[in-house]
Amino acid sequence: MKLRVALPPHLKTLARVDGEVELELEPPATLGSALTALEVRYPVLRGAIRDHVTLRRRSFVRFFACQQDLSLESPDTPLPDAVARGDEPLMIVGALAGG
Repeated sequence: MKLRVALPPHLKTLARVDGEVELELEPPATLGSALTALEVRYPVLRGAIRDHVTLRRRSFVRFFACQQDLSLESPDTPLPDAVARGDEPLMIVGALAGG
């Protein structure tokens, strides 16, 4: 299955890509399998989205799919059907903070 991933500008620059990226995934498509496939295809992103050791999401990174916030979900969480089919992208968003 083909999965579309939308990256924030700083990760696009790091990975040297324009627009969305497409990944091939074996079913079932989960949040964790999508992130692993992304890091395999773009090794420079390892550690930028998830911790190298724990694979936990970095504090200022969020995951959205079909208007659902998946940021606090388990890596085993299945992606929505529209994302798994490639109709909608998995969005990786850089969170903003400030004071």
